[in-house]
Amino acid sequence: MAKGFAQKEGVDYNEIFSTVVKHTSIPVLLSCDAHGDLELEQLDVKTAFLHGDLDEEIDMYQPEGYKVEGKESHVRCLRKSLYGLKQSPRQRYKRFDSFMIKQGFFRSDYDSCVYIQKLHGGDYI
Repeated sequence: MAKGFAQKEGVDYNEIFSTVVKHTSIPVLLSCDAHGDLELEQLDVKTAFLHGDLDEEIDMYQPEGYKVEGKESHVRCLRKSLYGLKQSPRQRYKRFDSFMIKQGFFRSDYDSCVYIQKLHGGDYI
């Protein structure tokens, strides 16, 4: 885990905000599911923060147990976000958002965490 508490704004990160689904969106989606007799799928991505690409250059010391013998004082340049970095939630959201847009989904105007895709037969995802 990275030591995000040691990061300095403007040096190690610029933006940290990540959107969260609105509480009112959940019951609306559940009622649409029940009304249309649709199937509901849920998933949890346990390594979600590890997939975000970093915009900043971040160096960190080698973690305990992973130090290269003879190079204990060397630092590593991170390319991907890690748990503990302040910008990890935002980077994860940016990567997920670009993936969903590429797949043909569009963000809801009401809730930027709700993605919708209209299918050819008039159905929606």
